[in-house]
Formats: sequence, structure tokens, C-alpha cells
Amino acid sequence: MKVAALLCAALLVAGCGSSSDDEQATTNTEATQQQDVLEQMPEVPAATESTPPPTTLRGVFDDAQEMWKREFEDAGATYTPATLTIFHGQVDTACGTEDVNTGPFYCPADHGVYLDQRFFDALGRAAGVHIGFFAQAYVVAHEVGHHIQTLTGVLQQVHAQKETDPGGVNARSVRLELQADCLAGIWKHSAYRRDQITAADFSDALRAAAVVGSDFQQKLAGGAVTPEDWTHGSSAQRQHWLTLGFESGQPNDCDTFAQ
Repeated sequence: MKVAALLCAALLVAGCGSSSDDEQATTNTEATQQQDVLEQMPEVPAATESTPPPTTLRGVFDDAQEMWKREFEDAGATYTPATLTIFHGQVDTACGTEDVNTGPFYCPADHGVYLDQRFFDALGRAAGVHIGFFAQAYVVAHEVGHHIQTLTGVLQQVHAQKETDPGGVNARSVRLELQADCLAGIWKHSAYRRDQITAADFSDALRAAAVVGSDFQQKLAGGAVTPEDWTHGSSAQRQHWLTLGFESGQPNDCDTFAQ
């Protein structure tokens, strides 16, 4: 795989591969919830001794969905399930045809999370780091986070602002991605007891968050670090929001748009 393709994949890992004009189609027809649903959600229960952590990426996806379904119900809202497609090579979606170079992504037009597991090995080789299961779980939960943003109308509102404020597209994209990182941390709070997670586990997830930081990718590409061009946030920002969600367990703490 070419280095350029790997860099593209790394930049797209957190759901940017879902961007298309199909997002606009969801604005009026599928944004059935209100943006303040997250504010109404209770703190998710921390994992207990009787909570077995998932051991497969499909298990991560299913567990995250069950948690968010409960949260929506507690907030008096309806949860529409997402779907998971694990593909090899190429996949057709309502947002277009994609391949492994896109990285894991979410398509709002069909509520689908798409994943080619070979991406993790490719990303690890490109960045010279190991992407372990705990880090992979973070990525899957992040994509589910984009689904939550679609159900609450956040994704649609961000897309709509492209017309009124095109100059703020990158800044809003950063806030969108950081919120999905925080929502991934919320799920980890509910799925992993702290004494089940080794320092190496969490370091693995933080390392993955750093690798997909916009500044890390710019350095990896050999260019200058230009914050105005970021679409995903810096490594430090991504690590911060993932950690915040994990430690808090409170969806309302993930309002990156108020920061």
C-alpha cells in the first residue's frame, strides 16, 4: 500500500469518510431527535465486576449500541440502530463506494458503520506504532459516536452551516470529531472497569488517538503544522476528549461546541 494512501486513511479514520452530499438528505427526514438530548442523558453506569468487556469489534459495536439505546430511552428519546459492515477491499454504501484507504467510516445516509480490519495494521505500520484491541475498540466506538450525532441532529446542523459559514468548516469538523472521541470514551466508561484496564491498554488507545491527530499527520507527511487546516483536532485534543469521556461517563460533558 502506498504511503500516500496510508496517510489519507489515517486522516479519515475518525469518520471523515462519511462526508458527502448525502448528509444533507438526512437533515429534514432523519433528524428526529433534538440536539439537547445529550444534556438529558444520565451518567452511564460504570462497568462492574459482572460486566464482561467485549472481545471482538462486532461485540464492541453491539455493546456500544445497547448502551446508547438505554441512554436515549432514559432521556425520553427513540434510538434508531446503526448497522455494522466489516468488508474487505471495497464496499458500496449510500454515501458512495469506498475501500480500505478511506479508513473506518460512518455513512449517515444509511446509518452504517463500515470497517476493513486491515486498516489498523496499515495505520500502525505507517506511524510505527502498535494498534491493539483497546485502541481498535476506541475507533469503532468513535464511529458509533457519529451515529449518535446524526440521531441528535448535531451532524446535520454542522453540515447546514457549510452554506452560511463556509470559512468555519474545518473548525466545526474538529469539534465534531472531538465530540465523537468523547462519546467513545463514554462507552469505554460503561464497558471497562478501571482495574480491568492495564496502563498499556489505555496507553494503546491514547497512542491511537495521537496518531489520528491532525498535527501528527501533518508531521508524518513531512509538512508544516498548520492548525487552520486541521479537520480532526490535534493529538493532545483527541487524547483529552477520549480521556474526559472515559473518566466522566456523562454525555453532557461532551459538548465540544460550547468550548
